[in-house]
Amino acid sequence: MVGVIIDTIAVLLGGLLGAWGGHHLSEDFKRNLNLIFGICAMGMGIMAIAPMKNMPAVIFALILGTAIGLISHLGQLFDKGALLLQTPVTKFIHTEKLGLNEYDFVNQLVTAIVIFCTSGTGIYGALTAGMTGDNSILISKAILDLFTAAIFACNLGYVVSLVALPQFIVLFALFILAQFIFPLTSGDMITDFKACGGFLMLATGFRMAKIKIFPIADMIPAMVLVMPFTWLWTTFILPALAS
Repeated sequence: MVGVIIDTIAVLLGGLLGAWGGHHLSEDFKRNLNLIFGICAMGMGIMAIAPMKNMPAVIFALILGTAIGLISHLGQLFDKGALLLQTPVTKFIHTEKLGLNEYDFVNQLVTAIVIFCTSGTGIYGALTAGMTGDNSILISKAILDLFTAAIFACNLGYVVSLVALPQFIVLFALFILAQFIFPLTSGDMITDFKACGGFLMLATGFRMAKIKIFPIADMIPAMVLVMPFTWLWTTFILPALAS
């Protein structure tokens, strides 16, 4: 729960600070700082992947889960949900004062909502905190979110701070759900779950650095599949291969 609160406060403060002083930052500064955010996310992902126990189960979950996400257009559903969240906001924010037309304002706000509320790192971090009590992923994400929110607020203004509310609701719900899942898991299942989340964080890093735009939202079903696949692999397939 601590990690969820810290991450929420980070987005709130980042939005306030960026809106207050963001106009003093150059575009080059913001662009290069975003590259560092991406590298940090990649490092977090690699660290989570390294202890992986059952690679075939994790890889199969990633491939099948992403295929399910793509077929069901999960990424588009996330975008539509973000659009619904931003609709009340745009009624009270005058985009002309921010130097943006309505189209650019909406697009950037939707991107911010998706990043803070439905990113693979946030989902993985909240579930990990709920299952194991390890808040390190969410706290690391909070550091990134503090500066990312500030960068968004340079263009969008104080509205970025309001994204902290739906972010808290999403992460808190995942945190509570994870506590019901944990008693059904084993050590290998948790380790492989973290590794699967690490792949999502790695993909998020590439996306943040604008190196490659991975379909992060479409990859999320892999997080649901990885623990059952690990259980099947260790319970049935490995013993059969060993006999």
